[in-house]
Amino acid sequence: MKKRYLMIFMMLVISSLLFSAYSFPELSAATSGSAADDNDPQSPVKITGEFAYSNEFVVETYYVEHAVALLDMTGFVKRDKEWELPVNGQVLGYMKLDAENNRATFELSLPAQPQGIYNDVDQDNQTEQGVQIFTVGYSPNLTGDVFSDGDDRSLGWPSYLASVKTDSENQDEVTGGRLVIWADDSGQQFPSSFGEDGLLFTADDPQMNVPAGFSVIDLDSNPFTIIREREVALTLYEPTDIAVKDFSNLSYSKAFESMFAIASKEYAFNGVDGKQPDWNALHDAVAPKIAQAEKDGDAYSYYLALRDFAMAFHDGHVGLSGGDLEAVYNQNTVLGGYGFAVRELDDGTVVVVYVLPDGPAAQAGMQPGALITKINGVDVQTAIDNVPLFSPQSTDFGARHEKTVFLTRGAIDQKMTVEFTNPDNAAQESGFFQNLMHKLFKSKPAAKTVELTSIYELDSLFAVFQGGSTDEYVLPIEYSFEAAYGIGYIRINSNYDDLGLAVRVFNRALKQFTEAGAVGIVIDMRHNYGGSPLGLAGFLHDQDILLGQLEYYSDKTGKFEAEGPRDKVYPNQEQYSFDKMVLLVDQFCYSACEIEAYGFSQVPGMVVMGQFPTAGVEAETARGDFKLPAGIELTIPTGRFTLPDGSIFLEGQGVQPTIRLAVDQASVLSDQDTVLQAAYDYILNP
Repeated sequence: MKKRYLMIFMMLVISSLLFSAYSFPELSAATSGSAADDNDPQSPVKITGEFAYSNEFVVETYYVEHAVALLDMTGFVKRDKEWELPVNGQVLGYMKLDAENNRATFELSLPAQPQGIYNDVDQDNQTEQGVQIFTVGYSPNLTGDVFSDGDDRSLGWPSYLASVKTDSENQDEVTGGRLVIWADDSGQQFPSSFGEDGLLFTADDPQMNVPAGFSVIDLDSNPFTIIREREVALTLYEPTDIAVKDFSNLSYSKAFESMFAIASKEYAFNGVDGKQPDWNALHDAVAPKIAQAEKDGDAYSYYLALRDFAMAFHDGHVGLSGGDLEAVYNQNTVLGGYGFAVRELDDGTVVVVYVLPDGPAAQAGMQPGALITKINGVDVQTAIDNVPLFSPQSTDFGARHEKTVFLTRGAIDQKMTVEFTNPDNAAQESGFFQNLMHKLFKSKPAAKTVELTSIYELDSLFAVFQGGSTDEYVLPIEYSFEAAYGIGYIRINSNYDDLGLAVRVFNRALKQFTEAGAVGIVIDMRHNYGGSPLGLAGFLHDQDILLGQLEYYSDKTGKFEAEGPRDKVYPNQEQYSFDKMVLLVDQFCYSACEIEAYGFSQVPGMVVMGQFPTAGVEAETARGDFKLPAGIELTIPTGRFTLPDGSIFLEGQGVQPTIRLAVDQASVLSDQDTVLQAAYDYILNP
């Protein structure tokens, strides 16, 4: 489903789409005016060209099987964004990617007789054969064979890396670029301009005669130009609103003001209570700091001012990257550790879950399982409340977890007093007499207050940050079959990877589980930082699963407008079913992972299980990437997903467990995966 995927996978946070291009080859010589000479034997036989792109992840990460294609534009003629591109008319061309320079070249040989759909677009109210109308567009393969068909269908018409330019703020109306058309004879007509309404293929379009065979129509000239050279050069365009907004060559203040003008107008959650910042107050607070940093030539102060700006959002998709400047900030605030990490339980108890061997806490006698009661003389709950957030958060539970993680972080060589009580089993490590007294009198370990000095260490941070350390050298999807239980286990590690590989592995897992007679399956999405939703739930349900409606701010209307039809998960051609199914979720499933998880949650019979919902970080960021001076990059979401009643889809809520598991000492201190075991127990219990 190329078209729909190309529309969605900018979420990202993972966040950003395919697109922006510039014309590198010289334009072909062309005939201007009404029609080419009917006696002209020339007719295009080959399309060549190149394009540039600024958003790298689509072309360089999501897709590995690249091609361009001659794509039927009937969907645009009908203004039907769910029109399915037929396979018969697709003609593929070779594409060579130059990832180092963010560009590609391509060539496509035109067929002797195209198999597209004829459209009568001359607006004369008489039924005629008409012409076949195509664009050339980027057409990578996701799954199945090389054509857009079946589970890899394309819907609507191309708007990303295509030879036509489209207006994303006006229903992707074609506004320029070049079309390729075919006429069986010289008796057909085609619009010669957009007409007074500025729209193509509408009643006011003036007409011109077109010759038989292939022609390339240049929509950027007025009247349109008919190009009949044997080889024609085209450019594929990345929409300007998708391209990264590069203000890096401006002054600090001008770059900030340029960014602010866009962000304050297009921020995804403007008008949503609890999400929209007070823009005037925020500008008044940050702009003077920006001006002072510019006056002083102080790049670090500039970074800190922009960090204040980013931290004003209650939105996990807002992100600031500062390179070396960010490294300085981290050194001053979080690179120092005390050699221990904690988790907060459901009842508010704060428990030590990791102690660095021979670290400051270990040298002070702290043990895993110790209860923390005070930090710097303040009760631990208040101490957590006072911890500044490290990054913007979309939910209260996300903010609370992050505060707990950074409770034990600071600058290097910083002092902290900790009051803790080791667990009862700590007495086992005492001498014989102390151990005997403990057993005889059932004495409990006494609370102990120590002063710790932070050192440079990251082990304790990564023991709990974003759910603990994960292995980055893994496939996007991994699976195993627990033969002793008859349970299939699938872990979806990432939606930011080779998407075709992910789909094939998931399909293979379900097929093998079915062949093995699995009694149930567990789909684990607890740690997945997003990317592009794949609609994998379509393998498990034979009906459409409705998702959110993507909306963007429109300059034309001054409000948020729907971008295409409501997103959905489509049923896959191959269907699988299992008696029991469990989806595991946690707060470390972000963005596109949450859309994927939501799809699974809507499969009949699926049980959602976990200690927390998914992260509740759901928006689209492709149009909100900024490059600023001093090597700083900022991302702000500009697309939001809504439900039919107007409420926000997933952001701030996440996918909720139907079976919520306790966060208690047994779970946080166990060396076993107690959540996964609970899923197995659910499947095995009648």
